[in-house]
Amino acid sequence: MENEALIRLSIFLGLFVLFAGIETWIPRRPRSLPRRARWITAWSMTLLNTLTLRLMAVALPLLAVGAAADAEHQGWGLLNVLALPGWMDIVTAVLVLDFAIWFQHMVTHKVPLLWRLHRVHHADRDMDVTTAIRFHPVEIAMSMLIKIGVIYALGPAAIAVVIFEVMLNGTAMFNHANMRLPLAVDRVVRLVLVTPDMHRVHHSVHRHEHDSNYGFALSIWDRVFGTYVAQPAAGHDDMEIGLWWRDDKPAKLGWSLWLPFRKK
Repeated sequence: MENEALIRLSIFLGLFVLFAGIETWIPRRPRSLPRRARWITAWSMTLLNTLTLRLMAVALPLLAVGAAADAEHQGWGLLNVLALPGWMDIVTAVLVLDFAIWFQHMVTHKVPLLWRLHRVHHADRDMDVTTAIRFHPVEIAMSMLIKIGVIYALGPAAIAVVIFEVMLNGTAMFNHANMRLPLAVDRVVRLVLVTPDMHRVHHSVHRHEHDSNYGFALSIWDRVFGTYVAQPAAGHDDMEIGLWWRDDKPAKLGWSLWLPFRKK
């Protein structure tokens, strides 16, 4: 799609600046670690992840949006067979892709090998807008391969994939942001979207809490499959975020990249 990358980047940067500004002026919780070191690590991971996807594109030219265009051209995938009206095709694609991300996220918590990769995201002792971009490059590569497979099986329109990717990136930054929604607003918004308070439970140091609220965008899947936890047991002000490393190591790039290969 023409200008697709520029549109997505512009929306991403605009929302990042918005949420970063809100959490700077009216943070939901005080920080445990200095923001500078954490942000350098998160943005360094984003750069590595971008390079990883660029390298993947050399060997596998059709990533998410390209795979959708190719599936449409070849007539592959369920939606290309059903030939639904345009709006229904987009809504169906967004719902299925969001469920696929929810399911993948849940599996990364249940399979020990995948959890070793995903715990890089959870090791962050603070939760703010940069936590949304803190993922190990190997997990990003794996996630892209899974997404490509789902897209070929589903056959969504390329525009539907673009809409989903923009929604996923935007809601991930929103619900990781260290910001407070009024309780009345939170109750309404979380009926549809995952809110910061809802997702913060997922980053609890306690296993029974971080094995809940797997959604990144839509909140429906956790409710349907019984993984929804409304509030942390200790309350949002007193809960601990992260895993069992209660020092400054998770804020370091080298330590975080090596984390999946550590014995503990």
